[in-house]
Amino acid sequence: MKKEAWLLHGTGGSNTDYFWFEDTKKYLEERGYSIWWPLLPHTDKPNLIETRNFIEADMPSLNAETVIVAHSSACPVVLHLLQYFMIQIKQVVLVSGFYQSIDDEGFSQLMLQDKEYDWDAIKAAAKEIILINSDNDPWGCDDVQARPVAEKLGAKFILAEGQGHMGSGSFNQAYREFPLLKGLLAI
Repeated sequence: MKKEAWLLHGTGGSNTDYFWFEDTKKYLEERGYSIWWPLLPHTDKPNLIETRNFIEADMPSLNAETVIVAHSSACPVVLHLLQYFMIQIKQVVLVSGFYQSIDDEGFSQLMLQDKEYDWDAIKAAAKEIILINSDNDPWGCDDVQARPVAEKLGAKFILAEGQGHMGSGSFNQAYREFPLLKGLLAI
């Protein structure tokens, strides 16, 4: 069975030089994973429907070995997609995600679905779901956002104390490596 890993960037992100993604890509490739790291559409002002349609049109096939790692605004998109997966994948790791609007002039609202997530379907879609959030995220993508989601999913929640957004050009968080994430990946 082919081992696939998806790396999905957040708002303002890229598919080339995006904080810890390059290091994580190399780490996974060294362990036999094929990496899908697309440049998501409208990166400066993404919206759920366009991003979902793009992912569904271009994504590699899913299997029991698939691992998905998402950062920031890609996290609510992953939750949305998981509701519709027809097979169970290996692992999902959501880093610095938001799950309700944050104070960002309405940009975050564009990535959130209008209805409540189907928590049971999301739980069934992945053997393991991990949320990693900080207690001092400058945009509000913090542990207060993530803890209720982790609870609804029965997922593992990790508090990365004092780690901000775990990658931010605006706040000088270079975050070129992410050892905590590497230690959590089920590979």
